[in-house]
Amino acid sequence: MGSGAREHALVWKCVQSDLVERVYCAPGNGGTGGMARNVAIGAADVVRLVQFAKRERLGLIVLGPEAAVDAGVGDALRDAGFPVLGPNRAAGRIESSKSFAKALMKRAGIPTADFEVFTQPEPAKAWAREREGRVAVKADGLARGKGVIVCASVDESDSAVDAMLVEQRFGRSGATVVVEERLEGPELSVLAVTDGTDVIALVPARDYKRAQEGDKGANTGGMGAYSPPKGVDDAVLQEVVDCVMRPAVRQLQSEGHEFRGVLYAGLMLTAQGVRALEFNARFGDPEAQVVLPRLQSDFVALALAAAKGGLAVHPELRWNPQACVGVVVASGHYPDDVAVTLGHRIRGLVEMPPGVLIFHGGTRYEPGVGLVTDGGRVVTSVALGDTVAQARETALAGARQVRFEGAFFRSDIAEEATEG
Repeated sequence: MGSGAREHALVWKCVQSDLVERVYCAPGNGGTGGMARNVAIGAADVVRLVQFAKRERLGLIVLGPEAAVDAGVGDALRDAGFPVLGPNRAAGRIESSKSFAKALMKRAGIPTADFEVFTQPEPAKAWAREREGRVAVKADGLARGKGVIVCASVDESDSAVDAMLVEQRFGRSGATVVVEERLEGPELSVLAVTDGTDVIALVPARDYKRAQEGDKGANTGGMGAYSPPKGVDDAVLQEVVDCVMRPAVRQLQSEGHEFRGVLYAGLMLTAQGVRALEFNARFGDPEAQVVLPRLQSDFVALALAAAKGGLAVHPELRWNPQACVGVVVASGHYPDDVAVTLGHRIRGLVEMPPGVLIFHGGTRYEPGVGLVTDGGRVVTSVALGDTVAQARETALAGARQVRFEGAFFRSDIAEEATEG
């Protein structure tokens, strides 16, 4: 369930499985409809989703967006007897509440930045001033990947606190904020599949949150990603699994919140070692679009093992050794959703260079017109290559081919991995 490029990548992977007879996507988009049956039910519409699952006797349900987790879709479907890849709402608080996640990290001994939680602006500003404004101010609730303001001065931290606690820019999601010390180093995304006890890490990725080249501009849901990331070897990945992923899953389980699904850790590689920045309770977007194409094992078999509690006996995953790069083509003015205009005709998708995968995000099919824009992040152009440079070149060629009014993309995605 869901309607983004992450869900298109999941549908694409599911239809490849010999275990699958048919795939539905609720509500889906202009791309998922080409390989699955789109169902006009919102991803957080609990009652209708359960009714649909019963009517179609579904054998596996994959929760795509955080809204589905937070609405309790996993709880209701599990109660109705369906295997679900995605956590219950209580376990999903590891994403839906930054303060819950940070407190859980503390209890589990997971290395993370020093932090405090605030509901009033003046104490929050004072805490930030003690650190010369070099902090990250985070909305406690869900903000579609945009509720983090990274600050480098007292003026910036004061403004960030005011934006959330005074101007209420993020509504109820920002009524409580987490202010944490600003860490330095390259970021890293690690996704792991878990059945609540065992944990299997997927290949790591690195995403790009800022809207503009050179990591400038506003935070977005993600403008691109690549895998494997520069400077990340098997030892780093093992450290993440041992020090971050397993402790988080164990802590949730010990507190009565079994987590069955995909746990995403946003991390920073500091001079002092790996530090956890945040958790998500589902596949990342755009990380899913560069991790899933590298997976050679049957995704549905893996998802069923996690949903049913059988990861302990699941065979080791097989991976394509090639690199994968994804470049998001976004609507003009994104991430300012208020300013984004929808309904622009999309051209160029049928003339893609060889080797380009296009995962649709904000698209819909309009009768008599064709595909039109229907969101901020419209498509992700994805390519595999023997090197990151090769994959990047092909993915960028695909992004340049996508044409609609206001289209833009970052041409520096994965550039760091082609230098030196």
